[in-house]
Amino acid sequence: MNAQSLPKYPPSAAGAAAERLRKAAAWLDRLSPLGDLLLRGWVAYAFWVSGLTKIRNWDSTLYLFEYEYAVRLLPPNVAAYLGTATELGMPVLLAAGLLGRFAALALFLFNIVAVISYPDLGAAGIEQHKVWGVMLLVCLLHGPGKLSLDAWIGRRFFSTIKGNDSSTAM
Repeated sequence: MNAQSLPKYPPSAAGAAAERLRKAAAWLDRLSPLGDLLLRGWVAYAFWVSGLTKIRNWDSTLYLFEYEYAVRLLPPNVAAYLGTATELGMPVLLAAGLLGRFAALALFLFNIVAVISYPDLGAAGIEQHKVWGVMLLVCLLHGPGKLSLDAWIGRRFFSTIKGNDSSTAM
């Protein structure tokens, strides 16, 4: 098909279509902060539940860190305390968007350590950790968004700084 055989549309039809696309994009832009919040909450929940499981049966957690998880740089009991604290503390920060990038980075690194230190993790578990890793990477690179405590703090206390985009700060 060449340019001469293409159907000719009146300029107003093309302009109207472009305007509809612009409006749809603007609507999606307004929903973006909600998407950021949903993403943060979803991945934070996964780590939070894992942390709750660990504190519900601390003897089993200590056993797992002693005999199942191969965290070579730390004694098993220290690794158990640090791992559980990470899984309980960082998801709260991430979900709230307080120090959102720091929390995403901490959980991203924790996720890598979890995969490396548990040699019996099956294919489904590895795939789940990959999904969490990508979600955390998006949170890290994109920032917590406008529906976050980081953004609120930026607007409230640093809005007078020229060029401040508080939605991606911290």
